[in-house]
Amino acid sequence: MEPLAKEHSMKIDIGIPEKDRKKIAKGLSQLLADTYTLYVKTHNFHWNVTGPMFNQLHTMFEGQYTELADAVDLIAERIRSLGEPAPGSYAAFARLTTIKEAEGVPEAKEMVRQLVDGNEAIVKTARKVLPLSQGAGDESSTDLVIERLRHHEKTAWMLRSILG
Repeated sequence: MEPLAKEHSMKIDIGIPEKDRKKIAKGLSQLLADTYTLYVKTHNFHWNVTGPMFNQLHTMFEGQYTELADAVDLIAERIRSLGEPAPGSYAAFARLTTIKEAEGVPEAKEMVRQLVDGNEAIVKTARKVLPLSQGAGDESSTDLVIERLRHHEKTAWMLRSILG
């Protein structure tokens, strides 16, 4: 078995130029940070929601944070497939994210409003990455980003529907 250092120096030849891989990975890193930040926020709201909609929201938030946890892994692995390190610390996520943390424990409807904003922020981030992956012929990243767009647009719609 060869030493780990040699493995990391092996050239990546997947048909996408290095310059494009780096740009796509940078965009995906912001998508990862937004997704992780929304995961933490949604999990927080799952733990702390109260009021007459408790059961519905507690259950809904659990489904959402579980899906976000899976998405975080897929996005990070795609970044690694492109030959770049995936950000993985709170400090890195804080630098990269476009999503604001919740202050204190908001009331249930404000939680829903904030999650609408978070899902819409991810949609905007994904829309910035999409032309990069499409322009480079990176179908794998394009597929991932389109799936994230589809998911977060639908989630934002469902959350907005709760607010009336």
